[in-house]
Amino acid sequence: MELRQLAYFVAVVDRAGFTAAAAELHVAQPGVSAQVRQLERELGVALFDRSGRRVRLTAAGAAVLPYARAALAAADAARLAADELAGLVRGRVAVGMVVACTAVGVLELLSGFRRRHPGIEVSLTEASSDDLVERLREGSLDLAWVAVGPQDPPGLTLQVLADEAIVAAVAPGDPLAGRDRLEVGELAGRPLVCLPAGSAVRACLAAACRAAGLVPQVALEASDPRMVAQLAARGLGVGILPESTAAALAPALRAVPVASPHLRGRVALAWRAAGPAGPAARALIAFARSGGVDAGGRP
Repeated sequence: MELRQLAYFVAVVDRAGFTAAAAELHVAQPGVSAQVRQLERELGVALFDRSGRRVRLTAAGAAVLPYARAALAAADAARLAADELAGLVRGRVAVGMVVACTAVGVLELLSGFRRRHPGIEVSLTEASSDDLVERLREGSLDLAWVAVGPQDPPGLTLQVLADEAIVAAVAPGDPLAGRDRLEVGELAGRPLVCLPAGSAVRACLAAACRAAGLVPQVALEASDPRMVAQLAARGLGVGILPESTAAALAPALRAVPVASPHLRGRVALAWRAAGPAGPAARALIAFARSGGVDAGGRP
């Protein structure tokens, strides 16, 4: 008994005839008939009543059908298991990371995953959050660490790793340095130092400024938040930064919370809502969501 014979038998049942089954299977009709007859000879029973205009299952055929379906399903499951294992042995994962994303342990996690699955090739792309989100949607990236505002990007699933305030950071001698808080409107006319367009921080700033009816005066841009902090510490403008980045340069930099509205940014692990395509990507997502440990708790 061969799987092909069972597949032809089930196709004849599902398509209600040998001719339709042959068309579905892309084989000649005599070939389907021959394989089914061979199966009947091996089982010693007739599976179809061919006396009428339409073929019908015999009692024996009805009894055999669920077992034939189960055998085919088991074969498919075995193939899937083999494919999954092959993917974990020699798969590939395309990963994205927002520029200067070091606070959430991305590199340590990728290193741990590589030790767990040495055969999987991991490619890493560093880009702006907007670019990474677009690449996730189009499928050229499997997952990415992105910086996002308060709204989740459509079409993606997020696991938020960090959520913090965005502050105005100034040098100690700046008039704002002694303030406990400021409103977005007070940034009008002040030169700003910020991340480039396409970053979550810049998007949050732009949205807050639109709501306040002002256009931000971005004097300097840097792709690395640490460079933004250093420029602001030298008095070259008001830095718009995540609170933790500004705090890293204290007391050379004074962080002033921004209110009305409050500005917040998030760092999240993101992937397509429909799920990653391959077993290697699924394994990396599971590894990342577990905090970089396997099911047994090992790093």
